[in-house]
Amino acid sequence: MTNLITKLSASALALMLAMPVQAQDTLTADSVVATVNGTEITLGHMLMIRASLPEQYQQLPSDVLWDGIMDQIVQQTVLSQQEGSEETRRIQLALENERRALLAAQVIEGIVDDAVTDEAVQAFYEETYVNGDKTEEFNASHILVETEEEAAAIVEELNGGADFATVAREKSTGPSGPNGGQLGWFGPGMMVPEFQSAVETLEVGAISGPVQTQFGWHVITLNEKRLQEAPALDSVRAEIENQLSQQAVSQKIDELTNAADVTRTAKEDVDTSVLGNLGLLED
Repeated sequence: MTNLITKLSASALALMLAMPVQAQDTLTADSVVATVNGTEITLGHMLMIRASLPEQYQQLPSDVLWDGIMDQIVQQTVLSQQEGSEETRRIQLALENERRALLAAQVIEGIVDDAVTDEAVQAFYEETYVNGDKTEEFNASHILVETEEEAAAIVEELNGGADFATVAREKSTGPSGPNGGQLGWFGPGMMVPEFQSAVETLEVGAISGPVQTQFGWHVITLNEKRLQEAPALDSVRAEIENQLSQQAVSQKIDELTNAADVTRTAKEDVDTSVLGNLGLLED
């Protein structure tokens, strides 16, 4: 008899331990997870708060989030049940604005989902990056000095056969001097205008005359130039998706707004300072 009771107790304990897992597996957004004076709090309420948390809180463990969200809802519910918690005009208008914003966001999400497909991303990538106009890039070196006379003397020295990198290490005052004056690859707009213009007019291997910029006087040589290669799709995917999203949403909003029967009060016909009169919400 004792063995039978022991076995039954062990079975009951195992069943009790299994129940929370089974219950958790069957939870839905409508599952009631708490009540406050008879007011039901559902898992859906908690999920919506979880989804709206700032990014830094999204990373917290679920057990920590559960307690925090549950406490917040319980406290807000207790307060909302108190006398004087009537739905004022302010609250009504805020709820209308929130409902409008949420419905609009839901429509925008659908527009973006339809517009940003793998096929659309690939087509945009090929049109813009693969088959689009290629940007020219330059690889140049320079020697920076304080005066035009110094720069002219260096040009003459280089035209006489001196090694550019050696002269740069000896005489350049710029940070690239110790590296032989090498600047690496750069594209349009990456250098000050005077320097950029001088580089773009040079042939590969040629040496410029003295070029003045805000930093001093430069002597420049163009080492190489090339057409910029298309970046890898993955490196620009986020940018492409953002552009496709903006284009699709903007186009749809214009389309819907133009088709809608919209009337507006002209701001010339109203004292716009009324926007600062929040006391109107108390009427």
